[in-house]
Amino acid sequence: MIEGGDARHLARSLRARVGEEIEVIDPAGFMLTVRLDAVSPDHIEGAVISERPHQPEPAAKITIAAANLPAPALELVLSRCTEAGAFAFLIFQADRSIARGAKRERWQTICREAAMLAGRLRVPGVDSIASLQALLETAENPVMLVRGAPHKLSRMAEPRDLTLLVGPEGGWSDREVALTQVKANLGPRNMRADTAALVGLTVALAARE
Repeated sequence: MIEGGDARHLARSLRARVGEEIEVIDPAGFMLTVRLDAVSPDHIEGAVISERPHQPEPAAKITIAAANLPAPALELVLSRCTEAGAFAFLIFQADRSIARGAKRERWQTICREAAMLAGRLRVPGVDSIASLQALLETAENPVMLVRGAPHKLSRMAEPRDLTLLVGPEGGWSDREVALTQVKANLGPRNMRADTAALVGLTVALAARE
């Protein structure tokens, strides 16, 4: 049985009707086929008629630590990287960040909707941090994405879990570059920050499969 906000979202997105069969994700790791018995704006009820294993979560936990970007670009980072398998997000104020402020409720909603679309078992958490320096004090295995860095991210298969640092549209400051020990590149081409986040995540996950 599904109630409340999840029921309203499901009923609206699927235009569900009694007697129809829908797929529902069980967080225990199964995809359930459910035949609907009752549908209302606040309540959906049905019977499970089949189930199959469903394990979409990557083994590697890749956190995207992104500089605070203008809303359209940052929301792309959150939605696309959630779909691609990001473990979590950390949003921080870089020296050259133009955007200001934290909109955690909005950010979390974007991740939740993207996770539902992708059929994920969990929704990545989103947190905000004051600065890169503060982030580096707690981040797990931070790797800064820098064009021209000596190491290619595609060749870094270890450690399994890491935090990818994605800079603002204006690039990293010299001070920020000096703060981070491990740096990697995504190739010779210049990318927008939202593109770099998605490409970096995809490359990091592929290197660990």
